[in-house]
Amino acid sequence: MMTQVSPRRIIIDTDPGQDDAVAILLALASPELQVDAIMTVAGNVPLSQTTKNACALLELAGREEIPVYAGAARPLHKAPINAEHVHGETGMGGANLPEPRLRAQAIDAATHLVDVLRKEPAGSITLVCLGPMTNLAHALTHAPDIAPKIARLVAMGGAQREGGNITPTAEFNFFVDPHAAKIVMAAGIPTTLLPLDVTHRAIATPRRLAPIADLKTPVGDMVVRMLGAEDRFEKMKYGWEGGALHDPLTIGWLLWPDLFSGWECNVEIEVEAPLCLGQSVVDLWKVTDRPSNALWIDHVDSDAFYTRLTERLARLT
Repeated sequence: MMTQVSPRRIIIDTDPGQDDAVAILLALASPELQVDAIMTVAGNVPLSQTTKNACALLELAGREEIPVYAGAARPLHKAPINAEHVHGETGMGGANLPEPRLRAQAIDAATHLVDVLRKEPAGSITLVCLGPMTNLAHALTHAPDIAPKIARLVAMGGAQREGGNITPTAEFNFFVDPHAAKIVMAAGIPTTLLPLDVTHRAIATPRRLAPIADLKTPVGDMVVRMLGAEDRFEKMKYGWEGGALHDPLTIGWLLWPDLFSGWECNVEIEVEAPLCLGQSVVDLWKVTDRPSNALWIDHVDSDAFYTRLTERLARLT
């Protein structure tokens, strides 16, 4: 007799963002995952817009029962920046989502996270972080006892061999709030990082998007419009056939770890050197005595990932 496996409970911390949107939709389409809540943070666009986008995505997927908690409107210590030049003024360039009826809960994201983690047994909740880590850093600063309660943190962030995508040395999420990333990486939470080193291998080429277009569903059409836009920032910047699919790889790793490989190593975040602010200093070759604090993913079977992504998006009709 087969044992029924309960779905993995996750909370998604996000700043949608086209790539965030695809990650959220993939999670909602996957029975292996139970999305308990979505927390929002300022990042790709300001907090009011990321919160509106999260609500609109839940309505699109018919999952209005999932609560949304608005979080930090600015980084811990530095001036806020956004990526409207990449994602458009709404963060969802190409999507044109309708104004949502769903609204965020009255409680803020960090408070909700602390309350949930203190209430639930240790190891019950996996946190998926798709944007700056400000909400988690606030929670850890005010309630350090929650760190051992988190089963795992899976985050899109960092860069080593690829260099940065917002400065020569820093990936966007870590640059927006490097002090938050530093707090989180020092907290002792089991962590998987999906950096630019792997996300730049998952390019949304026309060949990979064609099967999603063939779904002929509202979700499929939206995903293709967002990822296949001719003015997609990375297509123009790097001369690629399409943009990189960053955030969905976090959900992909949770679902299909067999498609990925990486290194257990130490990752530190630079917060003092102006030219390197937000840089992820990755000790792949163990040249220091700093203990490993992350699984640093640097390879994915991109074609297999897009095939499985398409199969899951087909469930959202």
